[in-house]
Amino acid sequence: MKIASVSSRAVRIPRNPSPAVGGADTMDFVVLTIRTDEGIEGIGYAAFQSPVLTPALKAVVDGLGETIIGSDPADTEAIGERLLRLGGGSPAGLLTRAVSAIDVALWDIKGKALDRPVYQLLGGYRDRVPTYQSGYLWRAATLEELDAQARQIVTDGFTSMKFRLGAEATDAGEIARMETMRNAVGPDVDLMIDINQGWDVNRAIRIGREMAKYGIYWLEDPTTFDDFAGLARIADALDTPIAAGEYVYGIRPFRELIEQRSIDIVMVDLLRVGGFTQWMKVAHMAEAFNLPVVSHLAAELMVHALAAAPNGLTLEYMPWGFPLFKQVPPAVNGEVALPTEPGLGLEFDEDLLARSELAV
Repeated sequence: MKIASVSSRAVRIPRNPSPAVGGADTMDFVVLTIRTDEGIEGIGYAAFQSPVLTPALKAVVDGLGETIIGSDPADTEAIGERLLRLGGGSPAGLLTRAVSAIDVALWDIKGKALDRPVYQLLGGYRDRVPTYQSGYLWRAATLEELDAQARQIVTDGFTSMKFRLGAEATDAGEIARMETMRNAVGPDVDLMIDINQGWDVNRAIRIGREMAKYGIYWLEDPTTFDDFAGLARIADALDTPIAAGEYVYGIRPFRELIEQRSIDIVMVDLLRVGGFTQWMKVAHMAEAFNLPVVSHLAAELMVHALAAAPNGLTLEYMPWGFPLFKQVPPAVNGEVALPTEPGLGLEFDEDLLARSELAV
């Protein structure tokens, strides 16, 4: 079997869910279809960049796609390495986002060719994974809005959820948001906090020491992503586990994060690491150090990788990409069951894509 064609489309779709307060109300994706000479199609997407970069991202996807025509789609390692070399040999930026999309589509082809879901080909450790709600609870929300949204998430059946800090001018303001969230959901719901690199090391330690009172499940990206020593200081000072890794590209920075004990929970972004092929390498690296691994965004794709990792902890249920597909695996009582269909078990919503395509 050989790759016969690679095509992409840039689309702009409504953000799901629409932001209750602040934030962009649309998102851009570059969706990808790889077709083989045996009629099997694999799909994937590149995303989560500024709309200003969408034309450039599509150009990278198209340029790399042309170079793999005639290749065996099963050769994911060889194809990924060759594409990274074409981009200069250093995994970063739009290059890796494009390579990741291609890698995901190749795994979709493998699954369909073998009539097996992707998670089974990646390792098949389990057929359902725990998940947490991550599509709500943003920094612009008032305390009253946080309270109402958190209660609704519990009503929807989630037993864990993530909210964001990092926008308050004072420590007291940040702590008030923690208190509001804990009071809203009670003691039995897991709460994660994401700072998105918004604090310096000292503030992270200072506020982080208050987290023990509220039973926070993890503190995510408290400071600059590549300050490995600073993250290690925070991790050493706090009882709350530190999660980080979503901002780095490729697999090598994870060696530094893990060896320097900068993190307690390894968070890996599928579209920055290089697709399923590279994501699983980081998961196994973390396993060797007795550390759990968690996903970032792209829940409809990441459910396969997390289900294949023995140390997979929980799936970020972020619904931004869901509208691209006719249906996605639902979250039921805090869990997501794996698709039984071959490949990714996903099908693009062609009507939506046609309505949403950008002229780039």
